[in-house]
Amino acid sequence: MENRLLEFAGKKVKPDIRKLADMKEVVYDKRWLETTELTDLYYMYRDLYYSQKDHSHILENNIRYDITIIPPSNLGVEYVKTAGHYHPLIDNSNYTYPEVYEVLSGEAHYLLQKSEKSRVTDVILIEAKEGDKVIVPPNYGHVTINPSNKELKMANWVSNQFSSIYDPYRNCEGAAYYEFNTGKLIKNENYADLPELRNLKPTNIKELGYYKNKEMYGLIREPEKLEYLNRPQEYEWIWEKF
Repeated sequence: MENRLLEFAGKKVKPDIRKLADMKEVVYDKRWLETTELTDLYYMYRDLYYSQKDHSHILENNIRYDITIIPPSNLGVEYVKTAGHYHPLIDNSNYTYPEVYEVLSGEAHYLLQKSEKSRVTDVILIEAKEGDKVIVPPNYGHVTINPSNKELKMANWVSNQFSSIYDPYRNCEGAAYYEFNTGKLIKNENYADLPELRNLKPTNIKELGYYKNKEMYGLIREPEKLEYLNRPQEYEWIWEKF
């Protein structure tokens, strides 16, 4: 654990650890699972802030800043990935909570999937590199994949008003597509009538303060640019980009 402490704002932060044992249901290569040790896969550092003033602004705006570190590895024939989850519906709306990620170092593939009436109707792959921002729009679940031989370090802003929903991914044994460590993407046969995968570019939206080489932590000083995380129904112009 000691070497997985994160130095942040002059403090050492302990992670929540996602273990392979937590993800057995979503791994494609079941034969590999039978013969491997149940190791740590990635590390999540939640509710971070640089100062008490920042923390007050974060709490006032009902949001949270996290960092996740995914070391390079393989899950049998797959690249290492996160467990995958959806966000719940916001009260009195048809929108789930969105989220935004920033690649701090390494590379990431963000695999997004939209579910309507228990059927996946859209699947998007966004390839992101250091400095890129990627928004997960309302009503999409998401998985993050580390497709490189380097450590992936990423940050996120998200509402603090909900808990993530993991069961849809577990019940279908993973996301709509698996990404093999050959770079090949194959459909998950546990989903019926899957659409073809779409590729989109990172969402470095200047109107929201998202520039490729400007870290998004500083947006806590412009919290109006993060309002969409709790009120996505008022920001349809963002979702039209998807």
